[in-house]
Amino acid sequence: MGDAPMHMSGPMWMPSAPPTLERLLAWHPQPLPLEPVLCLLALAGYGLAVLRLRRRGDRWPTLRTAAWTAGVVAGAAVTCTGIGGYGMELFSVHMIQHMVLSMLTPILLLLGAPLTLALRALPASRGRSGARDLLVRLLHSRFTRIVSAPMFTLPLFIASLYGLYFTPLFDLAMGSWLGHEVMLAHFLAVGLLFFWPIVGADPAPHRPPHPLRMLELFIGMPFHAFFGIAVMMSAAPIVGFFAHPPASWHLDALSDQNTGGGIAWAFGEVPTMLVLAALFVQWYRDDTRQAARTDRQADRDHDAELASYNTYLNRLTTSNPSTRRRP
Repeated sequence: MGDAPMHMSGPMWMPSAPPTLERLLAWHPQPLPLEPVLCLLALAGYGLAVLRLRRRGDRWPTLRTAAWTAGVVAGAAVTCTGIGGYGMELFSVHMIQHMVLSMLTPILLLLGAPLTLALRALPASRGRSGARDLLVRLLHSRFTRIVSAPMFTLPLFIASLYGLYFTPLFDLAMGSWLGHEVMLAHFLAVGLLFFWPIVGADPAPHRPPHPLRMLELFIGMPFHAFFGIAVMMSAAPIVGFFAHPPASWHLDALSDQNTGGGIAWAFGEVPTMLVLAALFVQWYRDDTRQAARTDRQADRDHDAELASYNTYLNRLTTSNPSTRRRP
């Protein structure tokens, strides 16, 4: 990892020198290169799907491709670099991983509309056993309706903070390399489920009106701020795993935890602004499309809906004596 030698600490490669910017951004070797492989597969699969559409003569928005790429890069930046190694040593670096994987990467990936791309790129099969058919059935399944419902996603989003860090679950997960990988996957999955009905461009079982989406966002985001404040106000380490950083680094665990709490408190501003901007754009586009559909319908039926409404108002006026003009 750059000029930072690595040593084996338990089942996972750990940094043996204090963090610097160069060491945080350097490549981080792992026992199994899961994250690099998954990131490459995500980029390759998305790129092949876009290429398939273009060969067919269909267009795919460049901004969606850029959003997906940025989401994968953001995830790789906190798992494939030195941040991934130092995230097993320092609470503050781990909190960077958590915030990016649960609040930034999911938003960018969802703006890439991967499900819509898959539905358009996958070939239709004659039977009901093709990949596209399976994806459609999954999207319409009872399981998907449950896990995408706000009554499920919002408590899960909150519990992934308080239920993890203020219980023994965190130390249990951090006790092994596999447990740590599962926890990182959990952060990403929770973020995807929470933001999918709010800002996702893909079809979803639950897609409330835009004001309700904003309300759901504003309900969930303050809990991140409250969590950060609670961490910063704690007079003792909240998790035992980070209570004793390497002595040679001369770092205070409580001070590092305070930094991590500040990261959790401040990080919510960035994804909130990103989601709000995306929601306003989606709202504007939905209204524009609805107005265009209404205009086309009016052209086809010579504005029959407006004529019918005017006729209804005239009937009300003529049938109500109080509205007639007196001589």
